Amino acid sequence: MSETKEMPSSSTGKSQRRFLKDSALSHTGVPYKQIRALYDEDTITVYQAYSTSIAIPAVKEQCLSASPDFQVGTRMTWIKPSWCWMMYRSGYSYKDSRQEHILAIKMTHENFKQLLSIASVTPALSPTDLKKPVRVQWDPERTPQIGVLPYRSIQIGISRAVTEKWVREWIVSIEDVTERAKELKRAIEAGVRNKEELIKRGLMPLEREYVLEQPLRDILGMDRERG
Repeated sequence: MSETKEMPSSSTGKSQRRFLKDSALSHTGVPYKQIRALYDEDTITVYQAYSTSIAIPAVKEQCLSASPDFQVGTRMTWIKPSWCWMMYRSGYSYKDSRQEHILAIKMTHENFKQLLSIASVTPALSPTDLKKPVRVQWDPERTPQIGVLPYRSIQIGISRAVTEKWVREWIVSIEDVTERAKELKRAIEAGVRNKEELIKRGLMPLEREYVLEQPLRDILGMDRERG
């Protein structure tokens, strides 16, 4: 006889989500949903991992589509401002051959915010949201050792409708940072765990809160419990 599990009530679910948000803020001082990134006065850095055949020509020509292997297909291209989340997603570049090169991609603030302004937040998508060309997910942030943290990190999915413009007009520069990722893994395996020490060694960027205006915060659901 199969076991019947009691499903939590809607109010219980809301209470649990509120607890997670409050817990993240009280124990870490970090809001549940916050963008943290490496940025300067002009640009913000996001990350994506690619195969060798795409990454090497992209860096050489400073254009992601320099290789014919880069195709604007039906799948979204997901970029991440979080270095640690990129380490988790790519396994420090060792996960598979499609992610063996990690690229640091700089965008102007104007163009980065333009992407966010046309985004919808998964998984709760209305018919209107489904028509938007950019998707946003809030996933658990990671430590340098890719452990789970109690607050969220943004992932930005760019659809075919916007990819060509992003590739050809909105990217300022492309840098291959794969060796930095590999050296980070080696340092962690050697026992270096302190985040400040890893930053000092140049193995992690100094990411700061990326402050957004309220209209963009509303689009991204940064002040909501869900979405």
